[in-house]
Amino acid sequence: MRSKRKHRESEVSTDSLNDIMFFLLLFFLILSTMVSPNAIKVNLPKATPNVTVENEKKPIHLAVTKDRNYFLNNTPINKTELKTKLEALTQKNTNPTVLMHLDKELSIQDEIDIMTICYELKCKTVLATAATQH
Repeated sequence: MRSKRKHRESEVSTDSLNDIMFFLLLFFLILSTMVSPNAIKVNLPKATPNVTVENEKKPIHLAVTKDRNYFLNNTPINKTELKTKLEALTQKNTNPTVLMHLDKELSIQDEIDIMTICYELKCKTVLATAATQH
């Protein structure tokens, strides 16, 4: 007599795999919404004084206080007349440069507004920083 061999097939149960993937997806979605991009603290640079370079073309100095008072070459102006005054000053130079002295409490949007005006007038913009004390 021949004995019958029982042949068993092996099988991997993947029924719980869907549940595990669902919980992982849920975990990462909740975690990603809890992380706020505004929580990133950025240390802004400070400049060390360097040797000044003599330049035949003097830059245009634009200062804005934290109260949003505008000064163009130490002359107070309104924000509405900023573009026309800058345009009058930049017509004298072939490659005008605007040196921006902005208060650190101003928003980035204030800087972008000024840079947009300078871009339209084809001016180079340089952001001034405070020199560190040694």
